[in-house]
Amino acid sequence: MNKPILVVERVAGGYRQDYDILSEVNLEVYPGEIVCLIGPNGAGKSTLLKAICGSLPYVRGSIRFHGEEVVGLKPHDTLHLGICYVPQGRRVFPGMTVQENLEMGAYVLEDPTIVRRRIDHVLELFPILAERFHELAYKLSGGEQQMLAIARALMLNPGLLMLDEPSLGLAPKLAALVFQKIQELNTAGTAILLVEQQAKRALRVASRGYVLVLGETKLSDTGQNLLDNEEVKDLYIGATAMGDVATEVLRKV
Repeated sequence: MNKPILVVERVAGGYRQDYDILSEVNLEVYPGEIVCLIGPNGAGKSTLLKAICGSLPYVRGSIRFHGEEVVGLKPHDTLHLGICYVPQGRRVFPGMTVQENLEMGAYVLEDPTIVRRRIDHVLELFPILAERFHELAYKLSGGEQQMLAIARALMLNPGLLMLDEPSLGLAPKLAALVFQKIQELNTAGTAILLVEQQAKRALRVASRGYVLVLGETKLSDTGQNLLDNEEVKDLYIGATAMGDVATEVLRKV
């Protein structure tokens, strides 16, 4: 049986030493999986991704990647281990070309031949970026910028790709295209940890999912079982955001 590549155990922490956003998070990601995190705004989903990649200031508990403890490491350390994080908001370098953005994603690589090979690979995955290769990033559409942000992260051939709200602010057709690309990446073997407010769409592509509420893991199951869970369906999947009543109910699960 495969071992998980990522194990999060009893993780707590936050942005200040005396104030926890996360209080009891447990999670695993296995090779080749898409694992989805859903939950209300403020549940700690994005905060958890930051804890895993090393950008959360205060973290307690254990986060192991391929058996190696990463709590206490900085983002450049986890990046070298193979954890790549794409934050929400399509954070590309707007004044740089598509080519330059991709090259920035490979800044730790010293061999130009490897860089060129990686660029060719991501351009095959995202043909629209090949068409816009010499254009400035700010001229791309929102969906194209999101694909560029993902492609830039792929330049280091990550063992785990973490995506935070990849469909945020995109028109439905562009969001569907981004999700199509996520599935293609996963089919090619990339393990993905996904935070997404469009819970129904995310759970449809997920191997497994976790529900986070008030910084704690409250539910975990296959993506399909979470889709079929009446409590999750009524309180989260059918809504754009969970209100205080939904949060209180899920807190008791």
